[in-house]
Amino acid sequence: MKLSRRNFLKLSGLAALTGTLAAKLGCAPKDGDEGPPPADAEELRIQYADEVATICPICGVGCGVICYVEDGKIVGTEGDPDHPISEGALCSKGSGLFCMYYVYEDGEVKVNPSRMTQVLYRAPKAADWEVKDWDWALTEVAKRIKKTRDDYFVEKNADGVTVNRCTALAWLGSAMCNNEENYLFQKMCRALGVTNVDHCARL
Repeated sequence: MKLSRRNFLKLSGLAALTGTLAAKLGCAPKDGDEGPPPADAEELRIQYADEVATICPICGVGCGVICYVEDGKIVGTEGDPDHPISEGALCSKGSGLFCMYYVYEDGEVKVNPSRMTQVLYRAPKAADWEVKDWDWALTEVAKRIKKTRDDYFVEKNADGVTVNRCTALAWLGSAMCNNEENYLFQKMCRALGVTNVDHCARL
């Protein structure tokens, strides 16, 4: 169908007139006239919460986040549309910040039952997990790192060049650490000769 500019303007005016008449005759819905919500509708949990602007701690981009806080607890999070970096957008990790610590269940905020709060250890070929204390875990990790480094440390390569490296160990950095902590981690990796250094800030 070929539509001229004149006919387009005529049709646009007719559509606007039709909408105005419908509103005057009561055919169009009015604001607040949608009727009561369903009986099983859940109340918006951020309705009475305070907005607190903050920064997502997952990676170095620094996206803006709005936390909704009620009675000292976070009840929801969303991207900050006024933030100059992210402009309201969040990745899947940033969108899931709330669930790192809490879940919203049965109308209330609860500590996430899947969050680990203690050391669990399963011995080789064992079927069950054992609860261990943190001192035991740190000592065990340190012993295994030292043994692996002692067994696989390479001082010189095949050409006789000093390399001082251990490729049997790897370090996966944490996006929750600040620059100073990551600096210390990098120093430790260099002291151990670890060359496999990576980071978890990816989707």
